Amino acid sequence: MYPTGWRYSKEHEWISRDGDTVRIGITDFAQQELGDIVYVELPEAGREIKAGDTLGTIESVKAVSEIFAPVSGTVESVNSGLDETPEVINRDPHGDGWYCTVRLANAAELDALMDADAYASLVAKT
Repeated sequence: MYPTGWRYSKEHEWISRDGDTVRIGITDFAQQELGDIVYVELPEAGREIKAGDTLGTIESVKAVSEIFAPVSGTVESVNSGLDETPEVINRDPHGDGWYCTVRLANAAELDALMDADAYASLVAKT
């Protein structure tokens, strides 16, 4: 259910790595919990972030939730398509519903995150 080889945060963000850059989004579990997503606030490209910082917010018909940076680095790009169609996160959270890309400041931070099995165990307890 959750892509293997990716890392996951306890705040329900996923991270896929390509060299020194990671793509970040929210997990399928998170989008299901939120319900129909109606608005996304994206970070600015070039912004320096630290793990745990708020990257932006996602608003659904149920709630407004913060998206947290699972790693430190520099925001390289954002998925500007979410401005017009935020609901793509509901349809494809692990694909076209990605949130932003970040150039890693410290790749070792990925080691503190969960693998797919550990994340699946976490959400099974919820």
